[in-house]
Amino acid sequence: MRNHSRTKSYFLAGLLMCLAACSTISKFDQYAYTQTTSLKVDACNLMSHATESYNDHAMDVQKVETDINKMFEYEKNRPKNEFSEKMWSILKDSTGHLFGGFVRRWQREGKLNAAFVAESRALVGQSFDQISQLESGKIKPTQISN
Repeated sequence: MRNHSRTKSYFLAGLLMCLAACSTISKFDQYAYTQTTSLKVDACNLMSHATESYNDHAMDVQKVETDINKMFEYEKNRPKNEFSEKMWSILKDSTGHLFGGFVRRWQREGKLNAAFVAESRALVGQSFDQISQLESGKIKPTQISN
């Protein structure tokens, strides 16, 4: 449980650094925001099945991981977007304590304890929320009036 707290603390520290450096980050991107919120739902829904056999959900896991990797690649190639890229990198890291690490543990153990799943879902959900909040807090592009 301490590792979850440490991971959350690092994630929050990164978010605060991002917000403090608003002038050095990319502009708001509606696609990035929409995809992040959508992926949160997909990932958390999938995680709720981790009390069942991993093998029964392996294809679903692969799809969500692929979608997260696509989003990481999208974020990685946006200019001035290092903070978002880092947050996605932490989220998907298979050696960490967020989605990537959760999936690897599920795969390794076959099934996971319901209490662990619930705690992990909450932590991963908060991480997605922080990415969404970073995106929604970015400088909005100026609108051209007609």
